[in-house]
Amino acid sequence: MKAKTKAVSAKNQARRLIDKLPASASWDDVMQQIFVRQKIEAGLADLNVGRRHSQASIKREFGVA
Repeated sequence: MKAKTKAVSAKNQARRLIDKLPASASWDDVMQQIFVRQKIEAGLADLNVGRRHSQASIKREFGVA
């Protein structure tokens, strides 16, 4: 039953995201908003379980440091 509650929550969140878009929004705009939201939520979930990277490790990974 918990999965259904989570799905309804995601559905409601998607509706709210779509409602905030202008009437002229394209499918690409809708998909971009959903993609960004999903990535943010995945990142927050990682933080909540202790999966973190330091700024220095990210810089090394991308060859910036």
